[in-house]
Amino acid sequence: MAELQSVERALSALLDDVTPSEIERIDCTQAAGRVLAETVTARLDVPPADNSAMDGYALRHADAGQWLPISQRIAAGYAPAPLAPGTCARIFTGGEIPPGADTVVMQERVDAPDAQAHMPSDIAQGDNVRRRGRDVAAGTPLLDAGMRLEAAALGHLAGQGITQVGVYRRPRVALLSTGDEIVEPSQSLAPGQIHNSNRPMLSRLLERFGADLVMREHVPDDFATTQRLMRRAAECADVIVTTGGVSVGEEDHVKHALESLGQLDLWQLAMRPGKPLALGRIGQARLVGLPGNPVSCFVGAWVYLRPLMGTLQGCPRMTTLPRLWARAEFETRTQARRHYMRVGLEFTPAGVVAHAFADQNSAVLSSCLAADALAVIPEYTTVQAGEQVECLWLTD
Repeated sequence: MAELQSVERALSALLDDVTPSEIERIDCTQAAGRVLAETVTARLDVPPADNSAMDGYALRHADAGQWLPISQRIAAGYAPAPLAPGTCARIFTGGEIPPGADTVVMQERVDAPDAQAHMPSDIAQGDNVRRRGRDVAAGTPLLDAGMRLEAAALGHLAGQGITQVGVYRRPRVALLSTGDEIVEPSQSLAPGQIHNSNRPMLSRLLERFGADLVMREHVPDDFATTQRLMRRAAECADVIVTTGGVSVGEEDHVKHALESLGQLDLWQLAMRPGKPLALGRIGQARLVGLPGNPVSCFVGAWVYLRPLMGTLQGCPRMTTLPRLWARAEFETRTQARRHYMRVGLEFTPAGVVAHAFADQNSAVLSSCLAADALAVIPEYTTVQAGEQVECLWLTD
């Protein structure tokens, strides 16, 4: 029997020599979820001038405690005149602080019966003033290369008037589902057949990881067809992902087709689920062969495909999953393989609690429905309820 290999060794082999895809410039309107390939420097101060944090009255702090004439009204979006000595200005949230003023008093604290207002004396200089450049200073780094562009980052870019950015091209992925027993959900089932649940599940996960799905094909249990479709996949994709056909059965043709077209490393891993894993290359395309069981595909996508997609997009944050410790609300025992248990997380005042799905079999996709994390149980370990377990948080 072949020696079982570690997940870490398989990951190292998978990511060996992987470099980010080429850079392309795109409109920011199309950049959601993409990964920056360059550091973006701020062009503008944000805010661009001192402004008021609330509705109130702007004044010189030296005039606190006095009745002051209201010399002007300042709304957001309008340039104020310099503040006349011995006066105050009615100002609204976001309004620019007039030259000569240094403090804003909220309107609830001001008695303003007519064209003058009485200022309280117990106010601090600079109260309720948002200083120019408080959020962003022009000339400083705004966003770092390797950052995935989500809502706040896109808002930052828009606030600077930036309309285009350089990003890494999305990895092109071909997804091949193998097996005569697999049929599409729209088809009726014949005896011995099952619907293809892996394709929509992996398609969604790969899209979440930033991939561009350029090919999705069903591969029957036939060597010539398997070889032809794998060759076509290698011509259009950076990564080929297969499901099924990576074991040692007579109808497992992925292994032999890959050996005829390129190079193969077939791994027997010390992990559960997902013991068999095929890694290889056809020309410049990398191949990741996942087992056919749906839970093995689900776990394999998070453990292997997410780091690969992150590396191809130059996104360090995606190359590892966040880790946390949780109190186990379950009992389990492992043998020679590390177990990746599907667990739901409960955040309580006393800490994080991990609840395991009752049936952890690799064919039970229900165990993935409410999975927030994978509880990693090392080889030859017994876990009692109440003990701490390390969890990989399933997050983008």
